[in-house]
Amino acid sequence: MQSASGIILLVVMIVVMYFLLIRPQRKREKETNAMRSSIKVGDQIITIGGICGKVVKTKEESLVLQVGAGHDRTRFEIMRWSVSKIVSSEEARNRDKEEQIEEEMPKKKKAAPRRMKRQAEPETEEAEAEEPDQAEVEETAEEPQAETADDAEEAKAEEE
Repeated sequence: MQSASGIILLVVMIVVMYFLLIRPQRKREKETNAMRSSIKVGDQIITIGGICGKVVKTKEESLVLQVGAGHDRTRFEIMRWSVSKIVSSEEARNRDKEEQIEEEMPKKKKAAPRRMKRQAEPETEEAEAEEPDQAEVEETAEEPQAETADDAEEAKAEEE
């Protein structure tokens, strides 16, 4: 009887280990492999080493990345298994467009007085909001006095 319960306990533990450890790990592994196999030319990726780049050429087991900005672009080959994350192609295109626009447009400096005025206006509004009205101050001042008078009367009654 004891050997049967021991075997049942062992089988139950193996089943629990399968559902808690092995199955979720296999699921993550399948998702990662699907992500790595879906990489196409033009995708922005991040490697497990933290290198960000654009896929220029795909091969069966490797990718050619283009890294760098401006005239200093470097290409190198990495293995597919070293890809950590695919940054969506739309985000990458938008980011590239924004970078091109920023490079083309000269940077304009804002005048300091306008900035100071903008910063000063919200502060004065906050200061006005923080200041209580005179009526509220008088009401709060009267309440503690009334409580202390009541307390004083109760103290006199207890003394007698």
